Amino acid sequence: MKKVSFTEFGGPDVLRLVDAEEPHAGPGQVRIAVRAAGVNPVDWRIREGQVLSAHPVELPSGVGQDAAGVVDEVGAGVEGVRVGDPVFGEGSSTYAEFAVLWAWTWVPEGLPFAEAAGYPSVVETALRVLDQVGVRPGQTLLVSGAAGGVGSAVLQIARERGIRVVGTAGSANQDYLRGLGARATTYGDGWVQRVRDLGTVDAALDLAGAGVIRELVELTGDPHAVVSIADLGAPELGVRFSGVAGDMAEALAVASDLISRGKLHIPVQQSYTLAEAPAAHADSHAGHTRGRRVILV
Repeated sequence: MKKVSFTEFGGPDVLRLVDAEEPHAGPGQVRIAVRAAGVNPVDWRIREGQVLSAHPVELPSGVGQDAAGVVDEVGAGVEGVRVGDPVFGEGSSTYAEFAVLWAWTWVPEGLPFAEAAGYPSVVETALRVLDQVGVRPGQTLLVSGAAGGVGSAVLQIARERGIRVVGTAGSANQDYLRGLGARATTYGDGWVQRVRDLGTVDAALDLAGAGVIRELVELTGDPHAVVSIADLGAPELGVRFSGVAGDMAEALAVASDLISRGKLHIPVQQSYTLAEAPAAHADSHAGHTRGRRVILV
């Protein structure tokens, strides 16, 4: 089979499309014929060797955690899923023609594989940071970098929970944020005052790593009311850095329910082939994403 792999840490150019042996489902796992794989910032952080404590890597290594596809092998002890079922979930080396998943659920009826592949990690992250930041119904949450995959999920889940949201993003994404129920403003010079003009902020999330931790603490008045998933220096300012994943099975169940009820939709901004994985990583690293980037297989 074909899969994307790297033999050394570095930039997108270390990624190679190679021939590899097919993986097989172990106990409690399923193997899928991959139709699409989600592209997440953690993918290129792992490729660069940034997060080895949380994500140990043995080289050569495959790439990717999220995928959607058709079950073609069921491991020992797995019940309730059969060969031929369309599923999406989390596994390893998902930028490939076949991948093993250890957490999955069925693709909601009518949902394209490309879109389904974009949900697992971003919904898990959104649920985790919303719980960690402690924002409650009726309060206002500021989301820095709100137009990407995690931001899109946060805005919609917060709206469902009765939380008001202010989102910052580029000028081209202002209407997108408003369409997700947020009060929107741009980042750049004067952004702190623009946020203040929109009202008091009770808590804040840093999703973009744009060097705004001090300002988020200033706006909330409390470093414990700020959580970052993108700025590794956040703890130096008393802000929690959230990098360890929570319960993926629960996140997938929540995602499936919200999607089925029409409460969650994260568009696919751009798709790539397996051979274009280096470009996908370069684009993801550059940011300015609206929704999700996916690899189509």
